[in-house]
Amino acid sequence: MNRFFIIFFFLFATAAVEAQIHEVGVFLGGSNFIGDVGSTTYIAPNKLAFGLLYKWNRSPRHSWRFSYTQSTVAGDDADSEIDSRQERNYRFKNSMKELTAGLEFDFFTFDLHDSKPQFTPYVFTGLSYLFYDGLYFQYGGPNKDKTYRTFAIPMTVGVKGRVFGSFVIGFEVAARNTFKDDLDGSNPTNGNMKNLQFGNLTSKDWYMFTGFTLTYTFGEKPCFCAD
Repeated sequence: MNRFFIIFFFLFATAAVEAQIHEVGVFLGGSNFIGDVGSTTYIAPNKLAFGLLYKWNRSPRHSWRFSYTQSTVAGDDADSEIDSRQERNYRFKNSMKELTAGLEFDFFTFDLHDSKPQFTPYVFTGLSYLFYDGLYFQYGGPNKDKTYRTFAIPMTVGVKGRVFGSFVIGFEVAARNTFKDDLDGSNPTNGNMKNLQFGNLTSKDWYMFTGFTLTYTFGEKPCFCAD
């Protein structure tokens, strides 16, 4: 992971030399999982999630956004409303580390050099790169195979506003549609474990982040005009 931290901060340092406005800050909230084990409720955070983020505001309506987020996702069949899952009574935990880059679009003009109060809903999407533990169920419980990597598509909606001075606070709900189906151990990536598969093998795993962002803005006043 050290290489990816270096890349993350290199991108920040490179962008900071441009005459644009920048934001650096943190994300704090919760995560939950939607797959073949546990509840199927989409927004039900049950584990802590935290991260770092950087935004390069290219105009009052859009910005490039980079982030690192870390969390544990968990599922428990006892929390499900599906009878067959409750009878099966599986549970799991999986640690995740995620790098994400993409474009954030503001529905209203959000010019932080304007002295007037600023507020806008926004959406974000791009591409995430995920590190996680490959799991499989055997002998009554989840077991770890090895660390795997995969891509996910982030889909985020939120609201944000300037609260005081150079600080911006936001609240967002972010879904991640992964390219894998073994975060909960239901469909092991390891081909030697195909006999341990269960659940819906045609549907990929999802996980959610719900929480607050707090960023500090800085940089020279930009000229938001055509090149």
